[in-house]
Amino acid sequence: MTTQLVSDLTILALMARVFGADIIALLRRLAAAGVRAGVSEMNRHEREGGR
Repeated sequence: MTTQLVSDLTILALMARVFGADIIALLRRLAAAGVRAGVSEMNRHEREGGR
């Protein structure tokens, strides 16, 4: 392993440790927004008479 690779992996591990909970919360919000958008699209499609 080169020192550059070790450095990159260390920084990646620290970032995952520091921002891990925030990233999980952000992904949950994005998933919820995607579900809401999908349900909204399905409802719009049904109102227009399509199935």
